[in-house]
Amino acid sequence: MNKRMEEQELAECCKQGNVAAYKELYERYAGRMLTICLRYINDRNIAEDLLHDGFLKFFDSFDKFTWRGEGSLRAWLERVMINTVLQYLRKNDVMSHSTALENVPEVYEEPDQAFVETIPQKVLMQFIRELPPGYRTVFNLYVFEEKSHKEISQLLGINEKSSASQLTRAKATLATKIREWMRKNS
Repeated sequence: MNKRMEEQELAECCKQGNVAAYKELYERYAGRMLTICLRYINDRNIAEDLLHDGFLKFFDSFDKFTWRGEGSLRAWLERVMINTVLQYLRKNDVMSHSTALENVPEVYEEPDQAFVETIPQKVLMQFIRELPPGYRTVFNLYVFEEKSHKEISQLLGINEKSSASQLTRAKATLATKIREWMRKNS
């Protein structure tokens, strides 16, 4: 396995339980999957544990994977990893660990997009990681996974209004952090 396999060949070899293919899958996708875990989980050790749990799920459930063209393997891996993280968050009742609602305004002024684009991505991702777990989870699902409030409510076992409220408060908190960063760095 010196040369890198194409995605479809890699998926087929993994389906057959090929250990070298498992190793290549891990080497190819672990970084991206860890990034997904860290978007939801602020503790690197827990995120790494979830990464490994996710890979075990991949290896155990390859029979459920169906090739649908280039990129379908990565999309499937991301879905399984996100579900692994959400399962952990539900089990640990993360949605009840949000900041008291009165501490964050319902209405806020969005920062100018041109200024936001000048902030390094690493800084923006840190701001997201600093959100309370419930806000961070809803924000990630809505913004990065493009889920509707209805879908989020089903995934997290909350009502749609709670999802919308958590998203608004996440955005308000981020807007405040962005404005503070812009003041310090202008």
